[in-house]
Amino acid sequence: MSGKRRVLVVEDDADTRERLSRAVAADPDLELCGQAGSCAEARLAFAAQQPQVVLIDLGLPDGHGAALIRELSGQDSSVLFMVITVFGDEAHVIEAIAAGASSYLLKDASAPQVARAIREMLAGGSPISPGVARYLLQRLQAPAAPKAQEPDPATRLSARESDVLNLVAKGYAYAEIGAALDISVNTVGSHVKQIYRKLAVRSRGEAVFEAIQRGLIGDLSGRP
Repeated sequence: MSGKRRVLVVEDDADTRERLSRAVAADPDLELCGQAGSCAEARLAFAAQQPQVVLIDLGLPDGHGAALIRELSGQDSSVLFMVITVFGDEAHVIEAIAAGASSYLLKDASAPQVARAIREMLAGGSPISPGVARYLLQRLQAPAAPKAQEPDPATRLSARESDVLNLVAKGYAYAEIGAALDISVNTVGSHVKQIYRKLAVRSRGEAVFEAIQRGLIGDLSGRP
């Protein structure tokens, strides 16, 4: 990346806000451009600081984080939103993704994990806490049969893309996927972009949901 990427932290708990802010400030590729403890403060900081990334909690004192994501992304669609929350259930995850979140982490993520997730998101990925990914998959796996229609050959995943998709669905980071499949992180990113294009999605959560609907997800138990 060329130049530091500007990050705004939106979190109502002061201790957590400071912890996340320190994680951003400590990374040489990132610049902490502002902090906010409410939706009202976030709107002001967003307009004044023009961040490229917003770390945002869902439970804010004067509104819901998902609604704020939808509002702010409507003002600038180039901004990336990463949810950092204690809520790991299906309803909150789906709501945040539908609102425009590109990433979803739980608050137990360490400072290095937060910074790494931001960089991965800026590189085109959609990091999501492994626990959330596993829970979401369990909740979305329904007994209904996959869609019966034959997919367009142009949107059919290759064998390697299917391998990558299955590891993405498990919540693995790009580096872990690369190590498991003996390919570079850049190659993993290229495969993920192709997967997103073929599935017509924009994030990891949407890709997992669509893959389940199409019956593309294989056995998710065990390690690669």
